[in-house]
Amino acid sequence: MSGLQVTPGSEMGMAGSPARTYARIIGILFLLSLVAGGFGEFYVPSTLIVPGDAAATANNIHAHATMFRLGFAGYLVEAICDTGLTWTLYLLLRPVRRDLALLAVLFRVTGTTIFAIAELFYFSASFILGGAGYLKTFSPDQLNTVALLALKMYGYGGELFMVFYGLPSILLGYLMFESGFLPRPLGGLFLVAGIGFVAKSFALVLAPHFPSSYLLLPMLVAALFVTGWFLFKGVDVQKW
Repeated sequence: MSGLQVTPGSEMGMAGSPARTYARIIGILFLLSLVAGGFGEFYVPSTLIVPGDAAATANNIHAHATMFRLGFAGYLVEAICDTGLTWTLYLLLRPVRRDLALLAVLFRVTGTTIFAIAELFYFSASFILGGAGYLKTFSPDQLNTVALLALKMYGYGGELFMVFYGLPSILLGYLMFESGFLPRPLGGLFLVAGIGFVAKSFALVLAPHFPSSYLLLPMLVAALFVTGWFLFKGVDVQKW
């Protein structure tokens, strides 16, 4: 019988090792996602796209074709990280409530899929402005206008469906808050950030002139704190 017993210390070791691993992976993926997403979703579009000026936008894309494509590559890195984050967060938080952790997975997978479709509109601008022979039936001004329209569709596609990132952030924030192995303020911050994402989506639909970009600031703050915490602090493995 003694050979079948597990001492408290060894049990803690078995439970603690995966938790530490999950925490480090989450921190690394959050960091990569912030850098790649910041470059691909914010820096490149804000640098190349001139709102309301199709010709200037087209000229920027022609002049900085490599940067334009690197922006899409940055999104691909972010999407890979998001997929890994979705699974690792589930593994870490499922001991709190498996059903809510799984629901967060479904929402995040849906959000990543929808944003991938939106990114197709972004990349399509390079084909529209690429000078292919079958596009010569359109005038340059028409092609510039269609390219800017595609970029606008990309922007709206990403913003309208932020709700599918906001809802799982609320769920994950709640699970962090209730976990006991993560600090409650961290979970509360993530929960508030998720509410901001949901509000952003509905504001764009119901009040399009409202300066709703400010609603994204809590998520930036939450992402920075979560990244730092998981990289340098991790989780209380004994409580996990």
